[in-house]
Amino acid sequence: MVDLTEDEVRNSAGGILGFTNFGESGEMVNVENEKEHSGVGQLTTFIQLGKKMKVDEFRGIRAKPDGWYLPTDFGKPAIVLETKSSFEDVGLQKWVDELRKNMNILLKKYSKVVGILWNGINQRVFINDREIQDVAKTLQNKEYYISLCSNAKIDKIHIYDVTKRINDNLAFNFGMTDLQDRMIFTSCALVAQRYFPVPGLKNLKNMGYSIFKTWIFDSLSKAITEDKRQNEKLDVLLETYSIIKISIEKPEAINKFIDDVCEISELVNSNNWNGEDVMAIFFNEFNRYRGKAQAGQVFTPDHVTSFMYRLIDVHMDDKVLDATCGSGAFLVKAMCNMMKEAGGVNTDKASKIKSGQLFGIEMYNKVFALACANMMIHKDGKTNLALLDAREKDAGEWIKWEKTPTKFDDDGKPVDGVLRNITKVLMNPPYERKYGCMKIVKNVLDSVPKGTPCAFILPDKKLEKDGADKKYGNKILKDHTLKTIIKMPENLFLNGTTPSIFVFEAGRPQGNDNVIGYYIEDDGLETVKNKGRQDIKNRWESKEDYWIKAIHDGNDYLYNTRQIINPKEHLSYQLPEKPFEISDEDFTKTVLNYIMYEDGIDVKDFSDKVLNKVIYGSSISSSNDTVQITMNKKLDSEPRGDE
Repeated sequence: MVDLTEDEVRNSAGGILGFTNFGESGEMVNVENEKEHSGVGQLTTFIQLGKKMKVDEFRGIRAKPDGWYLPTDFGKPAIVLETKSSFEDVGLQKWVDELRKNMNILLKKYSKVVGILWNGINQRVFINDREIQDVAKTLQNKEYYISLCSNAKIDKIHIYDVTKRINDNLAFNFGMTDLQDRMIFTSCALVAQRYFPVPGLKNLKNMGYSIFKTWIFDSLSKAITEDKRQNEKLDVLLETYSIIKISIEKPEAINKFIDDVCEISELVNSNNWNGEDVMAIFFNEFNRYRGKAQAGQVFTPDHVTSFMYRLIDVHMDDKVLDATCGSGAFLVKAMCNMMKEAGGVNTDKASKIKSGQLFGIEMYNKVFALACANMMIHKDGKTNLALLDAREKDAGEWIKWEKTPTKFDDDGKPVDGVLRNITKVLMNPPYERKYGCMKIVKNVLDSVPKGTPCAFILPDKKLEKDGADKKYGNKILKDHTLKTIIKMPENLFLNGTTPSIFVFEAGRPQGNDNVIGYYIEDDGLETVKNKGRQDIKNRWESKEDYWIKAIHDGNDYLYNTRQIINPKEHLSYQLPEKPFEISDEDFTKTVLNYIMYEDGIDVKDFSDKVLNKVIYGSSISSSNDTVQITMNKKLDSEPRGDE
């Protein structure tokens, strides 16, 4: 590590932040134009800055900031920099006080001020009166800090409404009967709009369907050109889009589709972290319209992907795999959270995350295309998607090797090749046996490095039904350890499946280790008519925080659901058995049925005659809280009027 003086740190900061440029002779000069005044230095006072910008609020203030970014539009955020030598500790309160003093000066004119304290190694970031915790570890360009001030809340209900409009429009006006076609068509339009907002889709209004569809195709083709060198399978996206057909053409329907897609696109803003949630809402809303034909595709709710991410402690340096990635929900969630930890989308680390730390496998062309589109909407992460069958050996080899070995020694061990080194697995594989659910789970566990935490969401009893073994509990446990089972709410999925999350440690046999179980009976979500299950009362966030801590600490003090499970006896969370109970009514009914059976009386025929007699051949009287029914002892098949 090189020791830097304060002057060296300050000058370095100017270049990184974009506060300075280099003149013709190579000297460092501050940036001043009609839109901004920025720079670094030791001699410039707020008095001088105020004169340049004609700001009366800085008059008489002789304080000298180490760096500044002052937009001429006072509605935008301003930035002030405080630098120290690399010998100094930025954790000291006196340096924070010094920074805040200059921030308070800027707050006389600007409503939002970012304060940066940096020693060439570590930084602290403040916005107005609070310190921001989830920031980049190192100094970034000024645009990164500006973006920290623009995290507006997204109206999720509104996104559901827009998505429903898109789905209904494509189904009823475009004649797209296939749900996946509707999802792919919309996703491709979003990709095109995201990559080429100018002239964009709105320029295509009233131009006809042919021009409209061709522009989307051409835009897609341009967007994937560079990445095709790394992943030739991206052509599947173009192929899948090309064969989508419509049965009718309505100019007003096309115009409405364009308006709705552009509205979604504006919300999918990669500089705004709340925008990352928009796509999860978008896909989950479409998924509510799946019919029985798509029953094999069970898409993971957004709050579950978030929970599983935290459950196995994914962080920004991890390499994350989803070998049945579907529309890419787990990968997008991982990408968003990892980039947030890294400090945002404009960091160097974010680029590395998107290009080399997210890996997905999908076997169906349409779903693979959907995953590609979803990742492209977020401006990367699609180059490490593979069109493979996760049950097969070649998928296992792809998981294991970044570059497949070509040479082996006498013992059969590879002497070349590059391992992929997956560090975390997040998956929701297809549940039906015909899709090879447990084959997929085993193939993944066998292919990732020893010790890799792997979280799968599966039906409660899946491990007990498929691959059962008297000695081991399940054949998978011969080679891998099942550490935790978390039973999820019964109504989590619309298809009626009761799921649990199974957390494995790959490559270590179960042995005599027990499994720890928990039961999240209620996730706080409620069913909203025509909108599916939603967190309308914002209950899940606090529940998620509680359960993550409870599971990591092994202390479910609030609900007392923690279980110790012997894997040789059970491989599911064991709900307490209800005590056997029988009511007086049930007892009487059973006895009477038996007596009539012994006497050769047909119970159904007798019941029908009694009911007939009560309704048509009895006298009924009532008083206060009682009703009295009077009828003859004899039951005829045809009641008489005097009985």
